[in-house]
Amino acid sequence: MSPDVPSLSVLVVDDERDIRDGCERILVRKGCKVTKAQNGREALDCMARESFDILLLDLKMPGMDGLEILRRVQEAYPGTLVIVITGYATIETAIEAMKRGAYDFIPKPFKPDQLRIVLDRAAERIRLTEEARRLERERLRTLHDLATEKSRTQTILQSLPDGVLVTTPDGRVALANPACARILSLREAPGPGQPVSAWVGDGGFAEFVARTSRGEVPAGASSLTYDFSPGERRYLRAHSTPVLGETGECLGAVTLLMDITELKMLDMLKSEFVAHVSHELRSPLSTIHQQLGMVLGELVGDVPPEQRHLLARAKEKTQGLISFIGDLLDLSRIESGIVLQERRALDVGGVIRGVVDFMASRARSRGQTLTLQVADGRKPMVECDPQAIEVVFGNLISNALNYTPEGGAIDVRVMADDREVRVAVRDNGFGIEKRHLEKIFEKFYRVKDDKTRHITGTGLGLPIVKGILDTMGGAIEVESEPGAGTTFTVHLPALRG
Repeated sequence: MSPDVPSLSVLVVDDERDIRDGCERILVRKGCKVTKAQNGREALDCMARESFDILLLDLKMPGMDGLEILRRVQEAYPGTLVIVITGYATIETAIEAMKRGAYDFIPKPFKPDQLRIVLDRAAERIRLTEEARRLERERLRTLHDLATEKSRTQTILQSLPDGVLVTTPDGRVALANPACARILSLREAPGPGQPVSAWVGDGGFAEFVARTSRGEVPAGASSLTYDFSPGERRYLRAHSTPVLGETGECLGAVTLLMDITELKMLDMLKSEFVAHVSHELRSPLSTIHQQLGMVLGELVGDVPPEQRHLLARAKEKTQGLISFIGDLLDLSRIESGIVLQERRALDVGGVIRGVVDFMASRARSRGQTLTLQVADGRKPMVECDPQAIEVVFGNLISNALNYTPEGGAIDVRVMADDREVRVAVRDNGFGIEKRHLEKIFEKFYRVKDDKTRHITGTGLGLPIVKGILDTMGGAIEVESEPGAGTTFTVHLPALRG
């Protein structure tokens, strides 16, 4: 019996005690539940009380012989496999038993391995029989059941407040619910089989759905998100997820459409408020910062160290506030889409090389090594705004420098294939505990412990990075081990062609 076959219940019927006990020892080691009977009458009583998968039956017993027991078992318990036990002198009787429905036979005297082999064959037969029954039950599902299931699915789809768009691998619409046409403000829904462009005039959305329908989703992401405006002062958000078959092939995609106009308007008001307040605060703070620098530079003579320290701390805090305001303005521009307005074909490796060169002096001042490796092969080309790429990797590399102690190493690796560009920023710094990993992309969240408490920051760098990547259809994942370092891996859709 193979390890994946569940335990079998076996009834051993033989008038010889040694045979019964020997079979029991072998079968128990195989994981079987064993019951023993010394004659036919006792065996039938056992089968009346409980069911058995296999019956090991001696053909030659006093009183009721094995053939009579076989006949009764065939009539009352047809699902039980009967394996007859026979001596060499009664081999012809064993053949007769096989003709009458016995599954197999084993001659006396037999070795343990012979019994195990016969039992394994019987276990496989039971497994195949059960699988055939299961398939038959599925095949015999009535048309009424199928119609009921279809009716329920249609009811659920029609009652959903969000639009549902099901597309084939070639980007054609196979199914859409009524909410989809309503959200898209269509007077009449196009028929099935039409391309996505027949439903939505936004070319970016059509390409977005086409990519997902082909299964072109960056590694580490299960779905893609796309925001667009189908008309004046209306905003929609689409979540598209590939549908995979049993062998991993892409069968198409399911896209959910949500009306986010109210949320978008609220975000715009919030962003305008943040931008206005930040702009008003930045000028006076910059002035105070410059004046503190001048005062510190002009302080000479008998100036108490305490006063100089207080002025230096004030200057440091104003610089922190200025950086914070800068991050708020960046976040506001990302949320309004300004950062990604100048999309063009871009060599990611070249942009990152510029960022690495700019930060090299900072790394050297801390005794750190900052290296860049661009893999040979396909050029890492994407379609995006150069400023957005600089912001993404400027933040990631800056964080790696900040959270790696002096003498540490930061390695940036760029790889590309036909589907995506991957950039890994790896350091051997302090690392991040697992409980923080799900929160580090939230606004203003910072990891603080004894090793990182002295590091200044706004808690907006990683939210800015994620916001840009979400808008670009990219993704970011993080792996970290406290005391060993952290790796951020960015996935960007490769430029096709």
